Amino acid sequence: MGLDVWRRLPGQALLVILNIFSATALIFEGYNQARNPPLTSFPATGVLGTVSGTPGFIEMAQIGANGVVTNTTKQGGLTAAYYFGAMWGCFVGGWAGDKYGRKKGVWIGTCFCMVGAGLMGGSINANMFICARVVAGIGIGFINAIIPPWVSELARAHNRGSSFSLVFIANYFGIIVAYWINFGIRGTNDTFRWRFPLYFMIVPVLIVAIVCFFMPDSPRWLIANGRKQEAVDILAKVRGDLAPGDPVLLAEVAELEAVVELSHHKRNDIMNLVIGRYSGRLHLGRRVVLGLALQQIQQWTGILAIATWATALFTLAGFSPYKASWLAGLVNSFGVLGTAAASLVIDRLGRVKSLMVSFITQGISLFLVAAFMRTAELSTGARASHFGIATAAMVFVFLWFFTMFNIVPCWIYGTEIWPQEIRAKGYSFTIFGWAVGCGMTGFVIPIMLSNLGWKTFIVFGVFNIVSMPIVWFFYPEVAGKTLEEVNLLFTSDSPFVPANMKEYHRLLDEAGGNVTVAERRLFDSVDAENNEGDEAHRAGAYSVEERKIGSNNIDDSVMYSSDKH
Repeated sequence: MGLDVWRRLPGQALLVILNIFSATALIFEGYNQARNPPLTSFPATGVLGTVSGTPGFIEMAQIGANGVVTNTTKQGGLTAAYYFGAMWGCFVGGWAGDKYGRKKGVWIGTCFCMVGAGLMGGSINANMFICARVVAGIGIGFINAIIPPWVSELARAHNRGSSFSLVFIANYFGIIVAYWINFGIRGTNDTFRWRFPLYFMIVPVLIVAIVCFFMPDSPRWLIANGRKQEAVDILAKVRGDLAPGDPVLLAEVAELEAVVELSHHKRNDIMNLVIGRYSGRLHLGRRVVLGLALQQIQQWTGILAIATWATALFTLAGFSPYKASWLAGLVNSFGVLGTAAASLVIDRLGRVKSLMVSFITQGISLFLVAAFMRTAELSTGARASHFGIATAAMVFVFLWFFTMFNIVPCWIYGTEIWPQEIRAKGYSFTIFGWAVGCGMTGFVIPIMLSNLGWKTFIVFGVFNIVSMPIVWFFYPEVAGKTLEEVNLLFTSDSPFVPANMKEYHRLLDEAGGNVTVAERRLFDSVDAENNEGDEAHRAGAYSVEERKIGSNNIDDSVMYSSDKH
């Protein structure tokens, strides 16, 4: 599948185009996010969050009358169907991305997305719409499970985070496009108001489906599937048109081969991944938990509650309904700047420290939101308005620190912790965590706001504080390390970071600082434990001594990357 147009492009131009391609695919995910408001008099964010409150949609789906939603449970079900599809699409997509390649996996996902969007726009009743949402969810499950690992695989170790954050701007850009389209057509007829935004979802994925044919596949996947020369050509191109014999290029290829030459193992079966069976010191089951849990943590930081209540908070501050809606669009647009700013810190601070900054600032912001809201409720006149403005200001503060320090680390970490041969499959658990987290919080937030009111934000503030020790003690820092080197960070039987870092340094020291040798020894030891060593050697693996000889031609300084935190 493909035309080799990429061979005619300069290396840096190709890398830029690949990132734009990946970003365009992620626009669909942001555009299609739906955040139904807890109070139906206030608009929400995301395409369905706004569309589901329009008179034409309410009538079609039979969730209310006279332009007012009365069946919020059914409204929530229409929203949740998307995440239900994504829960299963991510696993099928991860499998497809590893078996058939990143390009084909993404292309299949775009087909599901286009069919789902077309069916949503043409729905004649709620049942048809729910089915369409599930189909679109399956498609985004494919895209979310494949695109982030693809971006990570193309980036260099020292700037992988910044590259990912720049691509991930597209996710927030999709939210902005959805909001402003709905804002711009608010005066049109009832049918056009809800059908056009849903049909428009086809545009970004159609572009991706067409461009897919001209893009190169992941070099890591190509090596894993016996297409080494093509992989070398792509790596040489995207690394800046390097010569085939460049030592940096040879080092990267050697690391990739170290991972993929023993790629077909029973430990990589989906159920074995869940329970960590046959993975030995690779501790793949632990990585499942870490990737899934980090997405759960992100969804419980309060982001949906803050974004959903943006318009309500601006109304509380004394702004007119029109201006409150306009400001709500502005605050979501503000998120793009925060996500772009993440590229400045994600690799310098690292994933873990960035999350620490986010948890502290988000927690403080949420506590202040609760305090200002409560004070505004107990006040009247100008005093109430002033505290309403203060509450609204904290919405901007929260969103800035969330997008700059939280959203990118939570999404990229799950792409970095998996061996190449199962990266898309392993990342499926991260997407599963995202889908479950969004579904759960989307369901309980309206209930919390209705019963707890301002106390809801205290609850989410506490979640931020509780998350800090969990991330600090259980999540090793992966910034600055090659994706192949990361396998050495989970080798201790203890789940705590200090124990794993101690084992990481021991393995590297025993290998003379050579990551390739250390990693191959690790895989050999795991294979020996499971009696898979002889089978692997018959498949063409080298002995440890043979590998050491082969690795002597590679400069150790190239192979031994930094090891902060």
